[in-house]
Amino acid sequence: MGDDSEREQSDKVSGNMGSDVNPSTAATEHKVCARVGFLGNPSDVYYGRTISFTLANFWASVRLQPSDDLVFLPHPTHDLVQFRSLDHLVNRLHKEGYYGGVRLLMSICKVFFNYCKENNIDLHNGNFTLSYDTNIPRQAGLSGSSAIVAAALNCLLDFYKVRHLVKVEVRPNLVLSAEKEHGIVAGLQDRVAQVYGGLVYMDFSKEYMEDLGHGIYIPMDISLLPPLYLIYAENPSDSGKVHSAVRQRWLNGDEFIVKSMEEVANLALEGRTALLEKDYSKLANLMNRNFELRRQMFEEDALGELNVKMVEVAQRVGAAAKFTGSGGAVVAFCPDGSSQVKLLEDACQKAGFIVEPVQVQPSCLSDVDLKTLSSN
Repeated sequence: MGDDSEREQSDKVSGNMGSDVNPSTAATEHKVCARVGFLGNPSDVYYGRTISFTLANFWASVRLQPSDDLVFLPHPTHDLVQFRSLDHLVNRLHKEGYYGGVRLLMSICKVFFNYCKENNIDLHNGNFTLSYDTNIPRQAGLSGSSAIVAAALNCLLDFYKVRHLVKVEVRPNLVLSAEKEHGIVAGLQDRVAQVYGGLVYMDFSKEYMEDLGHGIYIPMDISLLPPLYLIYAENPSDSGKVHSAVRQRWLNGDEFIVKSMEEVANLALEGRTALLEKDYSKLANLMNRNFELRRQMFEEDALGELNVKMVEVAQRVGAAAKFTGSGGAVVAFCPDGSSQVKLLEDACQKAGFIVEPVQVQPSCLSDVDLKTLSSN
């Protein structure tokens, strides 16, 4: 896994900072990074395959402090309940929506409690106070909600000393279940990436999902990735109708959608081979094809004009580009090197987009976590 200093730095980012602390006397804090869907998305919702990695540029953190009562602290910015005026309120709701993160903390506590009860995992009677913070841009397709939930789950596992009893493969399902409490429509991909950390290949084939209740998740070495760049808008106003009629068409057996989604899933399989062989020319083609297929299936109105423009700005300078999620941010690769990166930076600046180098977070699984994996 690397030398001690490298592991220490990984722990600072991933949040493995509560495992040596007695949860009855001290606070526990965990960080979970944002997520980039690199290849194969959105086929995770369609029994497909994906490759994703965690993005150390942005993260959410949750702090659990033992207390007499069970308390959820509102975030001073994201759970705002006091405003300067009606105009301030309306502008705030337009940009941020109605919901902050407290609802997510409550729902993962409920899901965690029910899971432990159903699986005869005893929990001690101590109470706690949960608070959170995040710098993950909203509406950027970087899995900000699931980062908060995953960080809170890590705190609960440590506070109740049950990390060894809840398998790593199951944890993404718990995170997704907590989000579904609020009507969030999504697949397991984001939650797998954020539970495991690092670069992960995932196979959600129907046989695995029905037999195991989860997919097959294979961590990969992050050094296999070429230099990548993140593109996003500071104030996203056009997220598109990302949940279009595609799923219903797929359920109805629409031949075009079914075949296109199978091809999207195969891009991840081909991408895994390309990464292992460091065939970055092939990788660039796969990234562009991923976006092209999404565009054909979901069409312009569903994707959102601003989202499409971010990809087109990158592709016009010869970079490969695709959405990191359902829209809001784009991951780009410049196969021609530094001169092309400069062209990308200039083009993004001219278009009003932010571009920054991707920092990939290493795997955040501890030794205790690794022992819970089904293969061990």
